[in-house]
Amino acid sequence: MDLPISPGLLISLIIVVIGILIISKGLVIVRQSEVMVIERLGSFHRVLESGINIIVPFIEQPRAITMLRYRKMGEDYTAITTDETRIDRRETVMDFPGQPVVTTDNVTVRINGALYYQIIDPKRAVYEVENMSQAVEVLAKTTLRSVVGKMELDKLFESRAEVNNEIQAAMEEPASKWGVKISRVEVQDIAMPDEVESAMRLQMAAERKRRATVTEAEGEKSAAIAMAQGQRESSILNAEGDKESAILRAQGEQESIKLVLSAIGDSEENKRTVVGYLLGQSYIKGLPNMAKDGERVFVPYESSALLGSMGMFREMAGSPEDTVASHLKNRNGTRESGFQSGVVGGAASGQ
Repeated sequence: MDLPISPGLLISLIIVVIGILIISKGLVIVRQSEVMVIERLGSFHRVLESGINIIVPFIEQPRAITMLRYRKMGEDYTAITTDETRIDRRETVMDFPGQPVVTTDNVTVRINGALYYQIIDPKRAVYEVENMSQAVEVLAKTTLRSVVGKMELDKLFESRAEVNNEIQAAMEEPASKWGVKISRVEVQDIAMPDEVESAMRLQMAAERKRRATVTEAEGEKSAAIAMAQGQRESSILNAEGDKESAILRAQGEQESIKLVLSAIGDSEENKRTVVGYLLGQSYIKGLPNMAKDGERVFVPYESSALLGSMGMFREMAGSPEDTVASHLKNRNGTRESGFQSGVVGGAASGQ
């Protein structure tokens, strides 16, 4: 049995369906860190923040923003353009392809960079620029060429942080007009031509060889200085030892002469006799050394006088040692003459 539907019930059903459609279209849930730009009849009306929001369907519509992203496939980058109604306010990274840049020393390098940016003002990002992400990318590329073009190749490798800071500072003012904040810029990779890379390897090898040569030369210099200082100190010590030895020998001979003269008398004739005896004794001790390098020894005529003085001295007093010993024995009345005679004889024999 068919139940007739009254016009009132039909109208009520239609109103319920329309209400459901209005609620489904007008109820918008915005997630955390996202916003939506709402237009009313084609003009900007408001920005929806995170949470539950209600809009008027068919009168208020979200305005989409065009975003450009790159997807890396192997060594190539593929550009992907999308229209998004939900604007992400988190920090976003843009890894754009490498760009050829010419340095001041006319070397073409390919620089691959990464850009970190954040949308601060969604209204400006939508209305102040047609394609915000593309505009930021082009600005980063042109600024990169401008900054790197002022540097030499060696300076570029040493000053990556400086390049990053200069690019960021140059992009801040234009990007702020689009409601975008440039967080930082990073130069990821610098690719050089093969011939330039080969030349840099040769230069690096030559520089390391030069450093090794300089280090070796400095080591040899230090060793030579240390050796010279050691030889100098050794010579000084040897000279001081020779000096002290000569002084002691001279003092011993002086004491010996004094003892002999005090024993036999200190007249002029005795002095000459003692001196002649000492010289003759020293001369005789030197004869073996004179005969070492040859088969013949020439004795000068003056040596007969020295030998005569020694013979006369022995005939008169026996020997200087005996004379000194006898004198000391008579003076002191002790048996110490043997010790003193040894001292005199050692001093007289030219120690």
